[in-house]
Amino acid sequence: MAAERLLRALERWGVRGVSAAWVDTTWELDFTETEPLDSRQESVITEAGLEAFSQLYEALCPFAAEEQEVTESVWSLFAENNFSHNALVAVLYHFVQEAQDKKADVAQRLYALHAAGLYFLLVEIPGNIANRLFHPVMFEKCLQTFQKCWPQGLDLPRKRKKSQTSSQQHGKNKRGKVAKKTNTQIDDIFEEEEDQEEELFFSASDLLQIREALFLLLKNFLRLLSKFSLKEKPQCVQACIQIFLGFLSFEPCPRSLEPSESMSPDQARYVPELAHLGLRLLCSTLHGLQDQTLRWVFHRLLPVVLMLSGRGGSGAAPAAVPSQAMSASNQAIKFIRSLTKDLAEVAFPVLRILLQHICIKVPDKSEYRTHAALALSQLLYQLPCAQHADFVAWLYRYSCNSKISYRVFALDVALALLELPEREHDGSLSEEQGAFLKHKFLVQVMVFGRCSDRAPTVRSRALSSFAQCLETRTTSSVENIQELLQGTGVSTALTTHGHTGTSLSSAEGLSRPQKTFPTFKTVEVSNERDTNDFDGKEVMAMLRLRAGDEKTNVRKSALQVLMSILKHSVIPCTPEDLATLQDRCRDPAVSVRKQALQSITDLLMSHPDDVLIQKAWLTGVIPVVMDCESSVQEKALACLDQFLLEPIKHSRRQEAGQNLAWDLLTLLTKESQELSRYLSKAFGVWSKQGRFSSTFVSVVISHVGTERSSPAWMLLAKVAGSAPKLDYSKVVDTWDEISRQPTADLDTTVHVLSVIGSIAKHLSRSTQHKLIDDIRSRLRDFQFPLEGISPAVETLQKLCLASSDALEEAQAQLDEICGGLVSVCESYISSIVLKEGGAEQLQEDALVRHLFILGEAAQLCPARVEKRIFLLIQSILASPVTLEQYGSDDDNDDRPATQPLSQFRGSVMPSVVRAHAFITLGKLCLQHEDLAKQCIAALARELEVSKDMAIRNNVVIVICDLCIRYTTMVDKYIPDVSACLKDPEPFIRKQTLILLTNLLQEEFVKWKGSLFFRFISVLVDPNPDIASLAEFCLVHLLLKRNPAMFSQHFIECIFHFNSYERHEKYNRFSQSEREKKLFSLKGQANKEKRMQIYKFLLDHFTDEQRFNITSKISHNVLACFVDGVLPLDAEASELLSDTFEILSCKEIKLSAMRSRPEEDLLPEEDEMAMANAVMQVAQKKLISQVQKKNFVEHVIPVITSLKAALEQSRLLALRDLMNYLREITQDYRNEIKELFAADKQLAAELEYDMKKYEEQLQREQELLGDPDSLPARGAAQRSPSSDKATLPGDPHNAGSPPARRDSSPLRAALPPSSTGFITPPARILKPKPRRISLNTFAILNSARKVMEEARKQRSRSLGGRPLSLGSQWSSKQGTLGSLSQASSEGVVLNVRAISTPDKSINNVTFGAGVSYISPTDTPTSAQEKQARDRPKEIVCLEAPDKPSSQPQPWKVNSPGRRSGTLPRTGLRTFSSKAPLKPAN
Repeated sequence: MAAERLLRALERWGVRGVSAAWVDTTWELDFTETEPLDSRQESVITEAGLEAFSQLYEALCPFAAEEQEVTESVWSLFAENNFSHNALVAVLYHFVQEAQDKKADVAQRLYALHAAGLYFLLVEIPGNIANRLFHPVMFEKCLQTFQKCWPQGLDLPRKRKKSQTSSQQHGKNKRGKVAKKTNTQIDDIFEEEEDQEEELFFSASDLLQIREALFLLLKNFLRLLSKFSLKEKPQCVQACIQIFLGFLSFEPCPRSLEPSESMSPDQARYVPELAHLGLRLLCSTLHGLQDQTLRWVFHRLLPVVLMLSGRGGSGAAPAAVPSQAMSASNQAIKFIRSLTKDLAEVAFPVLRILLQHICIKVPDKSEYRTHAALALSQLLYQLPCAQHADFVAWLYRYSCNSKISYRVFALDVALALLELPEREHDGSLSEEQGAFLKHKFLVQVMVFGRCSDRAPTVRSRALSSFAQCLETRTTSSVENIQELLQGTGVSTALTTHGHTGTSLSSAEGLSRPQKTFPTFKTVEVSNERDTNDFDGKEVMAMLRLRAGDEKTNVRKSALQVLMSILKHSVIPCTPEDLATLQDRCRDPAVSVRKQALQSITDLLMSHPDDVLIQKAWLTGVIPVVMDCESSVQEKALACLDQFLLEPIKHSRRQEAGQNLAWDLLTLLTKESQELSRYLSKAFGVWSKQGRFSSTFVSVVISHVGTERSSPAWMLLAKVAGSAPKLDYSKVVDTWDEISRQPTADLDTTVHVLSVIGSIAKHLSRSTQHKLIDDIRSRLRDFQFPLEGISPAVETLQKLCLASSDALEEAQAQLDEICGGLVSVCESYISSIVLKEGGAEQLQEDALVRHLFILGEAAQLCPARVEKRIFLLIQSILASPVTLEQYGSDDDNDDRPATQPLSQFRGSVMPSVVRAHAFITLGKLCLQHEDLAKQCIAALARELEVSKDMAIRNNVVIVICDLCIRYTTMVDKYIPDVSACLKDPEPFIRKQTLILLTNLLQEEFVKWKGSLFFRFISVLVDPNPDIASLAEFCLVHLLLKRNPAMFSQHFIECIFHFNSYERHEKYNRFSQSEREKKLFSLKGQANKEKRMQIYKFLLDHFTDEQRFNITSKISHNVLACFVDGVLPLDAEASELLSDTFEILSCKEIKLSAMRSRPEEDLLPEEDEMAMANAVMQVAQKKLISQVQKKNFVEHVIPVITSLKAALEQSRLLALRDLMNYLREITQDYRNEIKELFAADKQLAAELEYDMKKYEEQLQREQELLGDPDSLPARGAAQRSPSSDKATLPGDPHNAGSPPARRDSSPLRAALPPSSTGFITPPARILKPKPRRISLNTFAILNSARKVMEEARKQRSRSLGGRPLSLGSQWSSKQGTLGSLSQASSEGVVLNVRAISTPDKSINNVTFGAGVSYISPTDTPTSAQEKQARDRPKEIVCLEAPDKPSSQPQPWKVNSPGRRSGTLPRTGLRTFSSKAPLKPAN
């Protein structure tokens, strides 16, 4: 039956009628480039559609399945009935080939799928090998049918046709001319072809038919793979793998796939299921070595796991991960896990390679990294413990790679591994290997070790990962971190497996897509020992340092770590850690300030009873209500509302949250009163928002009279002014109680007075008059403490205004009340000052109260203040010392002639009384201008001569208040106030800084004279708090009002801080000698401070200002010395040194030139960060070109001229100029010749000079790092920037101190310089012995022979004894250092090559055309003169690689041999110049 069905099916195909020649040609050409089947023959087969294919398939199936009813071979049937199987395969090939075209319709695609199924079925039938039915090309063609028959790009949007108008527009160029027609016609042809391709459309039913046929074909192909071996056909195996991988994401699978060996193709319902089964079949032993096949499969699965788009994963990863790619990746991971579990030992090495390649190929985008890290952690747990530990060790070395993305991904992997349970090793591992299995290693080494990474992106990611480890709240993570912080972290693994700066090898095929099937090898990481071990005791110090990092994200992450450590009580909370959190609340970056607010708030929520945290929270959060950023203000107000206002309930209700609120309010009342003004700002905002309802006020009043009375009154004082309703009787009753208590609480008294003043207008007239009388009587009897006087007088004023109907009536009432107080105070002060013996009987506290009340009351009734009171106050203020004790007459020359110093002499009053008297005098001056004119000069003088801190402080306050009222009068005394910025007392310096900032903000004071330079000098104040405050005032308060302030004063800063006064424009303002001495930063000792100021100013320049400042420095500073306007002397050297160091510092470079975009990428901002990085690179190139042009036009001419002048004057500033040139050559190393195109000789000289200078610096570093040279160096060695040292080896200077910069013996000892830079000279520093190359050895050997020959000639002519250098050369292992050692031991080597300085081979030159002209030195001693008069022999050498030239004969006759010519000695000259004559 089976045979008959087969014969009928073959008859229907008409195989006998197929041309034998066409069949032979098809097979001979290996199924490539053949003619199509005859159309008539094709129509016979396809006449009934797919019926012929199905009939033949059903007929062949029994032969493939080897059923019992089949008794004969199918190949015998073919032969007996004259059916050629080759012809059948050729016909099948025709249908398969027809579907390769993109334009194939649905029918052709279905025919191809069925034809491929028939071919696979024929190959499956036993005996196909003997009949040579399998052909690799035909097999691959059938495999390609899977891809070709399914329409491509169904999920992509269709292209729109270009409109006719658009085509017309593109037909014109920029000038409006019509472009060539040929290109347009060609484009139109291609567009028409594309349109024809795009017109092919498949309906849903068409796609369903193709999908069913494809599914059936895939099942048949899997049946073939289970029987037919591809062991000898590796190319076919790889092609199968490629096909199956393409089907993994063919369609979504609703159910979770768990592929296994037990699953059959008939159980599958989806194409991806069959693809996984196919890959599993290929990995069996039937198809070859499992190891090799696994490599191919895993390598092809790699882009699927990583969700990479494009063929083979070579495309770029899209911004958003497609859900289909995510699903395919998850299925691939499950398949790999299942396959590894089944194959076990065979799969483990290949799986390890896959994990390594995941690390190398993962896209640098956060979503992809997270998914890849999760996949890697799941797959890693499939490995045995030993290989798991080995891979973690590899991962640690990978985490130290120089590539930033690798280090970031290693952190993601560590976090993913920490989320899984810790593996327990089976006992076969050593203790060292077992450490890699523990979470302890991941936390303490992998994560924390990257917290100090050089890249800010890695630092930020490591710190956030470290915080995440704490937030997971797993016991092991917290214990590991606690162990790290206690100083018992991992050390074994670090010492053995620690690596830094690692590199990857054997990773070809990973970094770029390949056309051939790429290799899949193990990625090796180089072993380099890491010397950076972490000490657990310094972990918190490192975190505090990271909290001040230069990068915003690093600071944010560090705050998260600090908060998490303190929140979970890993270590005890310290004031230093809390200070870090509260300081970051005032960070320059908005995001960091918000993070700091959130962190310190979270910390308070976790530890509500910790007083230290409560204080830190108040100090950090409350001042932020004044923040310039509205969003930060709102967050601070929300935090304050959450903790201070919302928890407050009625006194009868006891809640934990309420306790925290009252604890915070108590601290504000008792210990943190300086925060009151910030809190007033917050209450002002809340009052505008209607935050304080009558219910809230009633709740607060309920706490009055309890233990929370003081903070309750403080709260009422803040809200009373905006409260809609208040229980006034409660306030009055409380005041009555306070009045009856002689020792009432001061804070409560002040707050009650404030509440009374706020509600004065709501009280009845009788209550108002009662309170006025009560407060007046207490003031008259001086019952208020000193701190309560001002609130009492202020409340008294509000009560008078409220109790009067008109302003004149209220003023009359105030005159009466306050006038009485003034009279009482006058009487008391007169009894002390005017009566004999009054001073001996004074009570200091009482007198101070009288003075204070006098000042407060006099401001409310200025008409009642008489001149007598002025004289009384001035009498108290008289200085306790005589005028002669103030100082010399020189200091008084610049004081005004009208200064009333005689009034302030001979007082015996205590300093406390005089300090308060100055405050009272200031209040009187505010109301009386004549008094202010009379006293202002004396007040300014008091700042200079007073020794009492309180007096100087109060005088500064008075003068600054008077400056607001009488700006013109006080303006000339601002220098006296600014001099207090250098006061010995830190408190006065801080006070002066704040007061001057306020005046500058309100523009009562201008940046005139020396004020800016004095203000900016506070940046280097010895007190770090004052320096930090100065930085805040300058950057956040003053610079915003005047953005050009720093750039306008920068040039003059260089002159001012060097005390250089010779310039006609800069630093010309008048200062006394005392002020110059106070603010002087001149000299080498203060250079670091000067540079700190310069760098601070430059750091806050805009890029435009940085661009312009270089030209300004060149024209206004350097050009003055080049043009001879300013002399080049020692004073100028200091100035020029500062200038060159400024030009060399990184702060002067434009921000685009300083930053490295690849290091600033944020893990959370992939696409935008990449776009910004590309823009920065383009911007950097453009700016570099503009900056180079500016440099060529404005800087180079001045620098080159100044270099020549400094070489001639031999100033120390030459070293800094060379440093600057070296910095330039590093920035423009490839453009040096272009920059100096106008003067090629100068370019060559500069390149040579820089080379020699770098060699000199290297020798200095070697000398400083050579311990053996220290004894020989002695006291002569000094820092490079210091004065010149004495010459080593000089017996006269062996024990002497370093010579002065301008000492003549040193200048006489210095050798003439051909390169210019001699600071310090090369002769001073003895080079470290080093190996000699063969080239150098050949040169020295030739020189030795030439010198020996010359010496022999001279000895024969003069009778002298020749001196051989051979013994000296060989005695010290052939090193150059031996020559210098020999010379220092007494052997005189006065014979040398002209271009070779003694003691150093580094200065050998060739072909330079040098001359040897002895300089005229001033004789200083007989020994020097004798050394100079010795005969000197000169040897000229050529470079070894230079072609030999004809020697030029000497035109000088030897003194000893007048007749004949001089024998040839091999001497050569460098150039065509006249030969050099020896000096006689």
